[in-house]
Amino acid sequence: MKLLLILGSDDVLDLISRNIKPLGFDLIRYRYVIKAMDNIDEIDPTAIIISAQDFPRHWKILLQYVRAERSKDVCPIIILRGDNFSLEDASKAFFIGANGIVSENLVFAGEMHRLQNILSRYVNVEEKRKARRYEAETWTRFGLCVANPLNKIIIIGTVKTLSTTGISFAPYDQELIENIPPDEEVGECSLRVGDDIISPICRVVRKEPVLSMEFIFLSGNDQIILDNYLGSLSLAESKARNEKAAQKRRKMQAAFSMPIA
Repeated sequence: MKLLLILGSDDVLDLISRNIKPLGFDLIRYRYVIKAMDNIDEIDPTAIIISAQDFPRHWKILLQYVRAERSKDVCPIIILRGDNFSLEDASKAFFIGANGIVSENLVFAGEMHRLQNILSRYVNVEEKRKARRYEAETWTRFGLCVANPLNKIIIIGTVKTLSTTGISFAPYDQELIENIPPDEEVGECSLRVGDDIISPICRVVRKEPVLSMEFIFLSGNDQIILDNYLGSLSLAESKARNEKAAQKRRKMQAAFSMPIA
């Protein structure tokens, strides 16, 4: 499998090489968009990653050029965004035919997991690395409110699991999601993580037994908020587990100290 990388940064290339190559890809790197476009037919890439940070004008041209001959299923294209990549840019990217948008700052585990998951979704890779999913517990503060993308009806319910790459959600009224097809983008989302509200753009993965969605776009600040909160849950989980064990020990000690009639 050939993964075409159109990047200016050697550091980003190194991160992708170390984390994506094990999935079974041969990496082909170009520093110039036009030269990569000239060689698309010869390369016949399985997937493409292009940096919008390095090529703020040319990434749209590349998307349109590839989509004229290759569909999203045939050749997935992932955009690496920088700090100046706006929501308007994200909307244009998905409209033109991008499969996903990931932060250029791939040192964040959530962004690398997202990149791996997008590739795994469209390409039969040799290995799938999954981000840890946190189940809703007494020490978590998850909440989700979404608008049905087809009729704009507000959907609320209970978050079941959350990770750096996606969420599973049980609507209070299952009928409200029946008309949403798989792969549909859900752009109007408000997700509570702790004391903060973030606004991911999601894609429906499946609807049964609960609504499962993957994150296909998060702003840089929202990604930091999500990563930091999920990171803090490991400590909260450990404290809760220790407290539960301590309660069990106290009960056992109380039972052994009771006088025998």
